[in-house]
Amino acid sequence: MPTDDTAPTTTPDALDLREANVVGVEWSGDPGGDVRFSVTLYHDDDGEDGYANWWQVERLDGTRLGRRELRHAHADQPFTRSDTIEISSAVTCVVVRGHDQTHGYGGRLLLVDLASGETRTVEQGPDRQSVSERECPGS
Repeated sequence: MPTDDTAPTTTPDALDLREANVVGVEWSGDPGGDVRFSVTLYHDDDGEDGYANWWQVERLDGTRLGRRELRHAHADQPFTRSDTIEISSAVTCVVVRGHDQTHGYGGRLLLVDLASGETRTVEQGPDRQSVSERECPGS
């Protein structure tokens, strides 16, 4: 593990823990109503001043469908928090992103195909990246 504060802290999966990485998503419900999302984030909350401060579910075009605010650091890593979000029946694939106070967007996001149940990871890097329909699992 690096000891330099500017160097990334990594796990065996080579995640940059300075970023809010989405490492798991479970959901129940169907588009066309309320969908309960349980999102697992992995972030070095305990190792820096900033912490993972929210996760959100978006349409592929970046339109936010819902956000779960996180109000404090989480010493246990990874950690899971849940929220219920209304999803239109026209939406079959969503983006789940994490965010942290210090670095903003970054790390790993998950694409979720609500119809098939498949997920796909995307390394978005330090900047918010757009996602295309062809990147959705099952496409």
